[in-house]
Amino acid sequence: MFDVWREIFSTIKKNKLRTFLTGFSMAWGIFMLILLLGAGNGLKNGVSSNFGNSAKNTVSLWPGKTSMPYQGLQKGRRIKFDANDEFFLKREFPNISYYSPSISRWNTVISYGKEYGTNSLRGITPDYAVIENVEIKAGKGRFINESDIKEARKVIVIHQKTADGLFREVPPLGKYVIVDKVAYQVIGIYEDDNMNQLPDVFIPLTTALRIYNPEDGFGQISFMVEDLVTQDANDEFDQNMRANMAVRHAFDVSDRRAMWVWNKLKNYMQTMGIFNGINLFVWVIGIGTLIAGVVGVSNIMLITVKERTKEFGIRKSLGATPFSILKLILLEALLITSFFGYIGMIAGVGLTELINSAISSGGNNDMSVFKNPTVDISVVIAATMVLIISGLLAGYFPAKKAVSIKPIEALRYE
Repeated sequence: MFDVWREIFSTIKKNKLRTFLTGFSMAWGIFMLILLLGAGNGLKNGVSSNFGNSAKNTVSLWPGKTSMPYQGLQKGRRIKFDANDEFFLKREFPNISYYSPSISRWNTVISYGKEYGTNSLRGITPDYAVIENVEIKAGKGRFINESDIKEARKVIVIHQKTADGLFREVPPLGKYVIVDKVAYQVIGIYEDDNMNQLPDVFIPLTTALRIYNPEDGFGQISFMVEDLVTQDANDEFDQNMRANMAVRHAFDVSDRRAMWVWNKLKNYMQTMGIFNGINLFVWVIGIGTLIAGVVGVSNIMLITVKERTKEFGIRKSLGATPFSILKLILLEALLITSFFGYIGMIAGVGLTELINSAISSGGNNDMSVFKNPTVDISVVIAATMVLIISGLLAGYFPAKKAVSIKPIEALRYE
C-alpha cells in the first residue's frame, strides 16, 4: 500500500498544474457555496433579529393630520387618541389582548448628581413590557405596575446603559433622578437587544399625562392581536381596524396621513417572504457554482485518464490487474478532491466566522441588517461530500473504460 501512495504522490508531483486546477475547481465550488449561503443567512438573521425585539403579533397606531376634507370638516385636523379608544377597539376586536397607549418625549435630559445623559422618555402602562418584550432580570427591580398607574407615582424604569452612565459604581435602585426638573425614583433597570443611541426610560402613563400636556392625547397605541396567522387575515384586520377608527375619529378611511399603522406580523411575513426568495436565489447560484466545480473536476479527470491510457496499457502488459489500475486512479482522485475540498470548506467557514466576529466586535450592531452570517455545518459537509463523490465518479467511469482496453490497443492510443 505504501508503494501505491508513493506512486500517487509521484504522479501528482509530475502534474502540478493539472492537480492544482482540479483542486481549485473543488475548493472554489465549496468556498463560494459557503460564502453565498452565509451572506444570505446573515441578511435574514439580521432583519429577523430586529423584528424579534418585541412580540411579532403587535399592531401600533400613531395619530396624524387629515390630508383631505371629511363630511364638511376641513383637512389639516390633528387626530387625537384618548382613553376611550381602548374600550372601542377591544369591543370591536375581541382578539386584542395586551394594550398600551403611550406618550413620548424625545431627547429628554436625565440627571443624577453631576452626571447626566439624553434619553427618550415614554409614559406607558404595564402591558407595554409584554408588547415590547421589556425584560427586567432578577435583582434589577421591577417594571411599572397598576399601582403606579392608579396613584400616578413618580417612578422610573431606566436602561442598563443609562444606569451605567449616570450611577457608575452606585447601586441605582431606590435613587432619584431628575427629568425635566421632576424627581423620579428608580424602580427597575432593563436590558434589551435594541441598543439605540437613545434608550427609552419609562414612567407611568398617568404621571406623564399630568406633567406633560394632556390635551394632545396619546402619541401612540400599541396592542397585541391573537389568531392572525396569515397575510390575508392581517390585511383584513388592518382594513377593518382603519375603517372603525376612521368612523370614530371622523376622517376618510382612504386618508393614510390621518392615522399611521404598523402591523409587525404583516411586515414580518412580507420581509421573510422576500428573504425566502433571496435564499432560493442564493441556493440556485450556490448549486450552480457547485455544479461548475463538479464539471471542472470531471473534465480534468477525463483528460487525465485519456492521457494515461497508454501508461495503463504498459502496466497491463507487465501484469498489472485492471482492479489495481482502477484503484490507483480512484485513490488519486480521492486524495485530491478530499484535500482541496477540505481547504475550500475551511476557507469558507473561516471567512464567514471572521465576518461574524468583526460584526460582533463592531460595537452597537444590534440593529444591523447583517448578523451571524454562518452556515449549518451539515450543509457544508454534505456539499463537500457531493464534490468528493463527484470527483470519484469522474475518475471512475473513464478509468474503467480505459482499463478495459486490451494492452495492444492501449499501447497504440495517442
